[in-house]
This record gives sequence, C-alpha cells and structure tokens, in this order.
Amino acid sequence: MMRRPQQNHRLQDQQSRVFYELSALLLNLLRLPPKPMPFTEQSPSPTRPHPPTTSMATTKISPAGFAWLMLGISVSLMLCGSVTFFIGFMLMPWVLGLVMVFYVAGIVSMVSMLGRSILCYAMASPSPRKEIPAWKLL
Repeated sequence: MMRRPQQNHRLQDQQSRVFYELSALLLNLLRLPPKPMPFTEQSPSPTRPHPPTTSMATTKISPAGFAWLMLGISVSLMLCGSVTFFIGFMLMPWVLGLVMVFYVAGIVSMVSMLGRSILCYAMASPSPRKEIPAWKLL
C-alpha cells in the first residue's frame, strides 16, 4: 500500500525535473546565441585559449533570431505531427479490419451456440413425464 504513493511522488519529481531542465535549456537558448566556430584549415590547439567574445550578461537574442527559433520549433512540431498522422492513417485500415474480424467472429460464435442449443433440444429424447395426481395440485 505504501509503494503506490511513493512511486507516484517519484514520477512527479522526475516529470517536474525534466520540465525544469527543458525550460532552462530554452531560456539559455533565448539568452545566449551559439558561439561561432572558427573555420580554419588546422584544428584548434588545445593549449591556446579562445579570446572572450562578449559577456554572458550583456548578450541578448535579436528579434530575428527569436523569430527563427520560434519558426524552427513550430516546423519541428508540424513535422512530428505529420509523421504521427501518417502512421495513424496507415494503421487505421488494419485496426478497422481487426475490429471487423472480431465482430464477425463474435456473431459467428453466437449463431453457432444458438444453433447448437436448438439442435441439442431437438435431438434430445423426450423423457417420460410423470403424472401428478390432481389432489396434490390443491
């Protein structure tokens, strides 16, 4: 009995932690643009530090950058929704076919049981009827 509330509490903690991490990631994306990668012929040496470009506190995203971020989020959601719709659209005939098969199988089973009960009643030998005296009926 005590395990059920603990599991629900643990699941809620995990969901809230994931939501918090996603929110923090989105806010960091809105605050900080990605650092530009140097396009050089040689790979950067690990001993040479990169010069600081700008302060993290003063860097903000431009309105155009925010619009592109929202556009990317909406396009990715539309693509995921389209893929989900396509999978459902392709599976729907199979689901309807299985429902119809089980429906028809149920009807055939019911008719079979009904026919079996009628045949068993018709084929049964009549049992001798016992006469009840009239004085016992009163």
